[in-house]
Amino acid sequence: MTSTQQLEAHVLQAAHDLVAAFARTDTEAYFAAFSEDATFLFHTLPSPLLSRAAYRKVWDGWLADGFAVLDCQSTRAQVRLLGDMAIFMHDVATRIRFGTEESQFEERETIVFRRDGERWLACHEHLSTYTG
Repeated sequence: MTSTQQLEAHVLQAAHDLVAAFARTDTEAYFAAFSEDATFLFHTLPSPLLSRAAYRKVWDGWLADGFAVLDCQSTRAQVRLLGDMAIFMHDVATRIRFGTEESQFEERETIVFRRDGERWLACHEHLSTYTG
C-alpha cells in the first residue's frame, strides 16, 4: 500500500468512526471527531453553525426533545487528499426520531478533515438533500 493509499485509508476510517458514532447517537464519540473550530452547514437549519460548541448546543436541544438516530447508511464514499487536509464525500441515508415521529432523509454530505498529529479531525461538514 502506498503512503497516499494509507492516508486515504486513515481518512476513510475517521469518516467511518464519525458516521458510526452518529448512527449510535453517541454524543461524546461523535463530537470528539470534530475540531473545536469546526463549522457546519445543514439544510435543515436556518443558518450555519460556526463552532463545535454551537452545534453541540443544538444537538443537546434535539436530545432533550427526544432525538435519536435509528439508522444511518453511508454509500459511494470518496476521498480527495489535499496535503494535511482531506475532503470526504458520500451519500447518506438516515432515519431519525424526534419524540414519537420518525423521518427518513436521503442526503449528500461533504466532510473536510484536517490532520491533527496522527488523527484526522473533521473541521467542516456540509449536508444537503439528495434526490438521486
